[in-house]
Amino acid sequence: MQTLTVEAALENLEQATAFVDAFLEARDCPMRTQMQIDLCVEEIFVNIAHYAYQGKTGTAEIRLSEADGIVELTFLDSGMPYDPLKKEDPDVTLSAEKRQIGGLGIFLVKKSMDSVSYRFENGQNILTMTKAI
Repeated sequence: MQTLTVEAALENLEQATAFVDAFLEARDCPMRTQMQIDLCVEEIFVNIAHYAYQGKTGTAEIRLSEADGIVELTFLDSGMPYDPLKKEDPDVTLSAEKRQIGGLGIFLVKKSMDSVSYRFENGQNILTMTKAI
């Protein structure tokens, strides 16, 4: 397992993405799959940076592992408890003007990854995603 811990701030998104990309490239991940994973990393990291600590500073930790061609990405933060998977999926059949604001990013994460799970444990939000590469 490889781990990166950074301040949960937008200026660290590039570092988080580079960390994930290096891990995927070392495993000859197809570019299309890497782009899907990058989109999900950006969505989750930005959500942590924007909302987890409610204007205060805190950290975001990313853990990466791979076994039998399945990559597991886990995001941990000590911000306020929040399960993004409980939010109802947006009605994507509606026009953008008629859709409610929010929820599209986590919807894309759920559609792009093979599995996404959430738990709150020991004062931490823990979001885990898997993807076959």
